[in-house]
Amino acid sequence: MESSHAPTVVNSGADVGWKVSRVDPDSCSGFFRPDPPRKFVVSITEFGGVGDGVTSNTDAFRKAVGYLKRFENKGGSQLNVPQGRWVTGSFNLTSNFTLFLEKGAVILGSQASDQDPKEWPIIEPLPSYGRGRERLGARHISLIHGNSISNVVITGQNGTIDGQGRMWWDLWWNRTLEHTRGHLVELANSHNILIYNLTFRNSPFWTIHPVYCRNVVIRKMTILAPLNAPNTDGIDPDSSTEVCIEDCYIESGDDLVAVKSGWDQYGIAMARPSSNIIVRRISGTTPTCSGVGIGSEMSGGISNITIVDIHVWNSAAGVRIKTDVGRGGYITNISISNLRLERVKIPIKFSRGANDHSDDKWDPKAIPKVGKVFISNVVSLNSKRAPEILGIEGSPYEGICMRNVNISGLPPSAKWHCEHVSGFASEVFPPPCPQFQVDSSPSSCGFT
Repeated sequence: MESSHAPTVVNSGADVGWKVSRVDPDSCSGFFRPDPPRKFVVSITEFGGVGDGVTSNTDAFRKAVGYLKRFENKGGSQLNVPQGRWVTGSFNLTSNFTLFLEKGAVILGSQASDQDPKEWPIIEPLPSYGRGRERLGARHISLIHGNSISNVVITGQNGTIDGQGRMWWDLWWNRTLEHTRGHLVELANSHNILIYNLTFRNSPFWTIHPVYCRNVVIRKMTILAPLNAPNTDGIDPDSSTEVCIEDCYIESGDDLVAVKSGWDQYGIAMARPSSNIIVRRISGTTPTCSGVGIGSEMSGGISNITIVDIHVWNSAAGVRIKTDVGRGGYITNISISNLRLERVKIPIKFSRGANDHSDDKWDPKAIPKVGKVFISNVVSLNSKRAPEILGIEGSPYEGICMRNVNISGLPPSAKWHCEHVSGFASEVFPPPCPQFQVDSSPSSCGFT
């Protein structure tokens, strides 16, 4: 696009692509407020974009969003990405904005050069982490990024955003990474967000990372990464509230979904919890991690989490709660139900994590508190190990309640492993540890 020419702007009162208002009102109800169709619609081609899989479109995407920012309070805007392969470095989104990938559209993360600060700028660490998650100091920005924005939709006709993360994984494997890898999509300090009906693949690091956000809906997504790709979590809500994640298929080298809330003393100081989160109808596989995890970064607190209708196979764990001495914080009011697990090594694992800390200033007296975890209707087939529920000395896990849990395929010698924990169990096979009182009245644990 020549700078002296404005792009063609469609002043749309008609049906242009997908409308936010078409979200099923019975799904994630109350989490996302639909807006009218965007008033101004443009194509990336009007900003000089070339979808040949070779040409860099970094400037085109940045110019396009910069131009559309002027319509934030004038009916909002939509940037269409047509069929093609659109190579780009990182770009930021704006408010009252839709990024729409048409059928056959593929956005590709730039491979211009390793850790190129023009394509992948360096930004400050998150305050609840105090440093990059992998390296001290600053971190790389995500491929698609947004900060302090609202009413944003990332969607399309099942287009693809491919981070081409192999370059970044090699840096990690070779120990030549200078700054923490960027995520595929990170939205911070933002609200009223919808990510819907796309395929995300090959993220450099975590795939979708809403942090310090509220009212976020992520649904009908396919998220793919090689099963050995390091730290390619699927969806990680972090210090966020009113989040609904549903109807997603995920293959990754880490947790399919992980709820977080900050790291050690930095997360404790910020005290920004994750709460009121629904994770439902998620299916997928991860050979090294869990279907749904909570923690281990949980220093700001995690509460009121509903995990339901999860199908996981060929994975290391079904559900996992990870804490550590030094984390502080709390995990409470967690409901886990309707899990179908197949060839999962250990169906339920609540334990300490990897004992990794942000720096040497972490507080060994900051002990996390875990309680009021309700688990029901779990079927695990061809399991290899019985569950582990390992609390922390001086801060036992309390109120861990289980009902209708059936784990098959275990060797006859397999037994639950429990430490520093108390709770109740009903209709659990094989029988749990003696720390779990056999309870014939499910109402005592809140079951109905």
